[in-house]
Amino acid sequence: MAKIIVIEDNFDLANMVKTFLIFEHHTVETIGNGAEARDHLKSFEYDLIILDWELPELSGIEILKHYRQRGGTAPVLMLTGKDEITDKEKGLDEGADDYLTKPFHMKELGARVRALLRRPSAVKDNLLKAKNISMDTAKYRVLKDEQPITLVPKEFQLLEFMMRHPNQVFSPEALLNRVWPAESESTAEALRTTMKRLRKKLDPDGDILKTVHGVGYILELQ
Repeated sequence: MAKIIVIEDNFDLANMVKTFLIFEHHTVETIGNGAEARDHLKSFEYDLIILDWELPELSGIEILKHYRQRGGTAPVLMLTGKDEITDKEKGLDEGADDYLTKPFHMKELGARVRALLRRPSAVKDNLLKAKNISMDTAKYRVLKDEQPITLVPKEFQLLEFMMRHPNQVFSPEALLNRVWPAESESTAEALRTTMKRLRKKLDPDGDILKTVHGVGYILELQ
């Protein structure tokens, strides 16, 4: 499960890609303006960027330049109607990791996304464990004491993030940034509600998922 941003000004295409990737259990955001996307990438982190070449105000290739110059390391998949080899070379030379020419089939997009997320810079362990809680992100499965526990997507995403970063305190703002889409109406109250449900299902005694009062939350293994 990855956090992905789709930067595409074709509203219908962006929504099709978003719907497909959400079905694949990813958290997905969309932006349709080049200048907004450039500024947005300065403040938020993603596991994968899907970037259209031609955008209003600022082109995808310019966004890519800015992103790489600032040290951005997430894989970038370029989407474009340009199919000349020189265009592909330009995109790859500026730091794109892959290139998909429009029109394309969603199955091909899915295969490219999976391949990019498997690369060393993006690869993550599928199997996670925190005391008596285990998670298989590939199978979308959580076990407590070897018994399956049903989680809704946001609970699963929050737990996955906490399990990947144990023994670290995260403020509500940091968790909202990492787990909820930036354009959502997410609030600290939504986070508290999700954390409360997680504790009820997995950690009613508060032995693992703990509140650090006035600071945030921690998944504590020590």
